[in-house]
Amino acid sequence: MDNAHSGANMALITAIVAVATLGGFLFGFDSGVINGTVDGLRIAFDSDDVGTGFNVASMLLGCAVGAFVAGRLSDILGRRRTLLIAAAFFVISAYGSGIAGSSTEFVIYRIIGGFAVGAASVLAPAYISEVTPAHLRGRLSSLQQVMIIVGLTAAFLSNYLLAEYAGSSTEAFWMGFEAWRWMFWMELIPAIIFLVALLFIPESPRYLVTRGEGGQARTVLERLFGGNVAARKVSEIETSISNDHAPRLSDLVDKTSGKIRTIVWVGIGLAVFQQLVGINVVFYYGAVLWQAVGFSESDALKINILSGSISIGSVILAIALIDRLGRKPLLLIGSIGMAITLGIMAIAFMSGSLVEGTLELSDNAGLAALIAANVYVAFFNFSWGPVMWVMLGEMFPNQIRGSGLAVSGFAQWIANFGITMTFPIMLAGIGLSGAYGFYAISAAISIVFVWVMVRETKGLELEEMQG
Repeated sequence: MDNAHSGANMALITAIVAVATLGGFLFGFDSGVINGTVDGLRIAFDSDDVGTGFNVASMLLGCAVGAFVAGRLSDILGRRRTLLIAAAFFVISAYGSGIAGSSTEFVIYRIIGGFAVGAASVLAPAYISEVTPAHLRGRLSSLQQVMIIVGLTAAFLSNYLLAEYAGSSTEAFWMGFEAWRWMFWMELIPAIIFLVALLFIPESPRYLVTRGEGGQARTVLERLFGGNVAARKVSEIETSISNDHAPRLSDLVDKTSGKIRTIVWVGIGLAVFQQLVGINVVFYYGAVLWQAVGFSESDALKINILSGSISIGSVILAIALIDRLGRKPLLLIGSIGMAITLGIMAIAFMSGSLVEGTLELSDNAGLAALIAANVYVAFFNFSWGPVMWVMLGEMFPNQIRGSGLAVSGFAQWIANFGITMTFPIMLAGIGLSGAYGFYAISAAISIVFVWVMVRETKGLELEEMQG
């Protein structure tokens, strides 16, 4: 496609990317909104630490199922139709989570929302990678991470404002409903916009070719890249796809060796390491974390907004460099930076003392922890945040893209669930220093994984991906 960049319809491509990344915004908002509602959930449902942990983490089970099912479902129904189902689930979850009268009811609605988040997490970057030119693919796919962070930051800001106006997250705000319920209902606005906007974008041409609809694929490609490119691209896509059957899960096994393809293990490794470094502990438990080291609820929510703003700047820097430096260098820089900053946080927390169940740090240690945490967030969002999703969306050959995404996405969310569920337990057992020590070790191991296992995909056409 390189010789036809000038023929690309950038207005249409930009519109498609804007719509697809709304899924990323909702992914971020839905993940971040829980941050300010933990106290409200604990009081409303009279739950203990384990129950509260499950209320927070329950969405992630839905995410795992959503990522796995959506990857396969998108091979059957198409990328756009599957995203439409996800959008409808976002609407249902946003309303239901706020109206829930019991812990069980809340968990059901959060799992429905999780299905939507899981589907959006794997399909939005894959869809973007399938409709964009190779030389822009990294940058445009990285916008998904920008929107995830914008969504997170929007949730943090919304939570802060609602809690501030109501007096606290557990006080009644409007129409007699507590502020924490309105935190969930705010998501209805972007969810409905996403649902409607999806009706106006085309299906992925690569999906259309796998379904034997080459003519329709060519029409979409003509709209995207012009007539000269369309016929050639249809031919290249057809060549890259098995003639004897449509994509299926069993394609992940190498027919000659009988073993799971190496590229699948790399995808799973990328997905799992992204979680083992503990990033979502900061996102899901940010308010709890900073209150644990002595900040008020209001100050803790403000720190969340600061972290979100730093994250956006870091992803924008990654977008500027990903198609120049490549994916692998960014991952290595991120792993090294996270290992160092997580280590500093673990040492800072180790220096504190427990006073009436609260960890108290000296002014210097508290400042070091706060700075290291925000630098850590910056390193993550410069590297593993956007790059992992970019690579999962582009690294698999056409024949196994849906299945590869399904398995990797499932692994990502199961790891996310494990890290999220175990944090309150680790906090009680080995403290913040032990928990962050574990995340630091994981970041250090990820350096070796990237160096040995990850292959660069910068500038390659999707039809050139090897598995």
